[in-house]
Amino acid sequence: MLRLDIPGFGALALEHLVLDFNGTLAADGKLLAGVRSRLRALARTLELHVLSADTFGTVRAQLARLPCRVVVLAARHQDRAKAAYVRRLGARHTVCVGNGRNDRRMLQAAALGIAVLGAEGTAAEALREADLVMPGIREALDALRHPRRLVATLRS
Repeated sequence: MLRLDIPGFGALALEHLVLDFNGTLAADGKLLAGVRSRLRALARTLELHVLSADTFGTVRAQLARLPCRVVVLAARHQDRAKAAYVRRLGARHTVCVGNGRNDRRMLQAAALGIAVLGAEGTAAEALREADLVMPGIREALDALRHPRRLVATLRS
């Protein structure tokens, strides 16, 4: 569990990290460099969940041997499916990271929503619903590994 008390933002008791795959953890279906080791480190503190439409058919192979639950979603209504998944986990104990329009509802539902900028871009709707925007997934994962960074950015 990751506990934070952020002045003006609130107290967080995070148990789950929900991540989008393509555009967030991966580009063109391949896990980005440096992500694997960061996910392993975070798995000591948070339960990891990866949600994907699996556009390239690679999500399970790319995440093999990583301590995370992989959920492949149907092509339709992914935004609603992702938000429903977060609510089932317990939104107030969940941090979400994504970049796409289909991530906007989960970013809004989560106790902490982080939008990341990547090679494929970031949907404006995802930016609007996020609490925090990071320049990339490595920086987002590092902020969760070093949570004082989150406090410094989110406090009022």
